[in-house]
Amino acid sequence: MRTPFKIGGASVTAGSQGLVDLPVAHLSNHTPVTLPIRVVHGRRDGPTLFVSAALHGDEILGVEIIRRLLNTPGLKSLQGTLLCVPIVNVFGFLSKSRYLPDGRDLNRMFPGYLHGSLAAQLAHLFMEQIARRSDFGIDLHSGSNNRANLPQLRVDVVTPELRDLAEAFGAPVILQSGLREGSLRKAAREAGLEVIVYEAGEALRLDEFSVRGGVRGILHVMHHLGMLGPKHANRQKHRSVFATSSKWIRAPDGGIFRALRGLGDSIAAGDIIGGITNPYEGTDVPVLAEVDGIIIGRTNVSVVNRADALFHVAKVAHPKPATGQIGGISDAIGEDPIFDEDEIV
Repeated sequence: MRTPFKIGGASVTAGSQGLVDLPVAHLSNHTPVTLPIRVVHGRRDGPTLFVSAALHGDEILGVEIIRRLLNTPGLKSLQGTLLCVPIVNVFGFLSKSRYLPDGRDLNRMFPGYLHGSLAAQLAHLFMEQIARRSDFGIDLHSGSNNRANLPQLRVDVVTPELRDLAEAFGAPVILQSGLREGSLRKAAREAGLEVIVYEAGEALRLDEFSVRGGVRGILHVMHHLGMLGPKHANRQKHRSVFATSSKWIRAPDGGIFRALRGLGDSIAAGDIIGGITNPYEGTDVPVLAEVDGIIIGRTNVSVVNRADALFHVAKVAHPKPATGQIGGISDAIGEDPIFDEDEIV
């Protein structure tokens, strides 16, 4: 029998689950704020994986993904340990805000500092109690500022093993993304573990396709790591589209924006993909694609200023065949038999 998993003064025995509250701070009215962690400690040895969401408090899609993940029947036969943190930025979640009360972006504060700002202290707590005790991590995010994302992985591919891990997830697109100073991914790598980021949907909203893609991807990664059996990882017929870089297409003028292309569409340089209308004269300024690629993000705001970000395009060499790959993966996500389980709802 494995030894218990100890965290925050609590002990979770092998073959069981436990909810552990790590003290964070008090609100101004002295209400205590904690960082809740659901620990699933398998009976048999294996890797430790953390799954986190709501580093940005308004990105709630990952909260639902983790809820469904924890309802997966296969966790009863887990090998290793799963650490689930559905809401990292509790303060932002309660106020429906991306940021903490001090106005800081938590994902620019890692690895944190015990005696620093509130954001720095929360980042430090997460690193010490969760990240440094894990072998791998999956961090769940959504589009910000009224932008929606096609389900995608952000990963800095530095080894074949990391590429294999990203491929195992099975997102429609994998975007090569360098590490940013202060980010969880960068701090984690410096601490000796890799974190992949799942980006999907829009802040403060849920959409079923993005939720299913996240649950399915995490289960596939857990199978890849040897934490779950093959029942939870169907053979993938289509490989993810891999993009080495991306570009934001910005508004050429201010006005009323109309999008003519959507998420997952292929575009070629010179294509008209939208238009901006002068609200007084009715003149139309075309929005032109500047590169060949796949649209992986777009704004949902129709009133725009000059240089506002409109479309996020993943640069791929052959966009049209790539849309076929994306379509195949999208169909597989919607039809995956794991969602026939009544518990995964």
